Amino acid sequence: MTQPLLEIKEATKTFKSGILGTKSAIVALDSFNLKIYEDPARITTIAGESGSGKTTLANLILGFMPPSEGQILYKGVDIATMDRTQRLGFRQEVQAIFQDPYEVYNPFFRIRHTFDLVMRRFTLARSKADQREMIEDALNLVGLRGEEILEKYPHQLSGGQRQRVMVARAYMLHPRLIVADEPVSAVDASLRAMILDIMLRLRDEHGISFLYITHDLSTAYQIGDDMYVLFQGITAESGDTRTIIENPKHPYVQELISSIPVPDPRTKWDTTIQLPDEETMRKEHMNGCRFYQRCPHRMNACLQAQPPRFSVGSEHLVACYLYE
Repeated sequence: MTQPLLEIKEATKTFKSGILGTKSAIVALDSFNLKIYEDPARITTIAGESGSGKTTLANLILGFMPPSEGQILYKGVDIATMDRTQRLGFRQEVQAIFQDPYEVYNPFFRIRHTFDLVMRRFTLARSKADQREMIEDALNLVGLRGEEILEKYPHQLSGGQRQRVMVARAYMLHPRLIVADEPVSAVDASLRAMILDIMLRLRDEHGISFLYITHDLSTAYQIGDDMYVLFQGITAESGDTRTIIENPKHPYVQELISSIPVPDPRTKWDTTIQLPDEETMRKEHMNGCRFYQRCPHRMNACLQAQPPRFSVGSEHLVACYLYE
């Protein structure tokens, strides 16, 4: 069978709390598994509310922090054991787009500096002319022109322009995978549609896969091929994006989707929601389903152990004892 481009095996990340880590560890991500193949290119969505472990997962994949347990393999090699040459190749082939692009820029340098750094680091062009052509091609892909932005400073660009420059910089390296962490949450509706369209074109025309991290289920529905829904670090449900959103199985995912307000002024949106302490079931020593206190279908078995993921269809898995 074809080797996955990216494979995550039982990845767990815990963080100690309190002075010198004296309190119980908080489990940010628990036994996460994922496979992304190089062909065909796909957009895999990681969805969930704030604090569900989405950004922790992105940081693990990008190698910004090691997992407490488990492995993250790129083309069959554990990224934690890569040598210098392998790591350089990994950095070129796995790129990132972040929620707030302004934090990525050095405010003392012009936009051109962002591209020059990439050119020097990965030796992408043989001459100044080739370099200029590559930059222009990348900028044209995202609807920008070099003569308009390259000599400007980051603060002189709009948020949408800064985000599109980050997409252009990532594309210029011809990556195999782009980790996009909330890439459209800080831009207006028109630019959101443009950036999502660029992601689809990069997938379809250039064979670039995406790990799209978002809390916005509407954009996930628009562009996602596969979806993993996280709740307090666990994978509540995974499978085909449209199947999950149109017919959710896990009680949390059902609650998440039903919370989207109906665009009808005659329908009153109930905002009187009281939630239990989110960290109660998230401690390292706690057993049972993390959604127990909010679940309308809770059973005694739910307190004994975290439910495994049960199959409810073709590659559709749900971590709930209702489907045992």
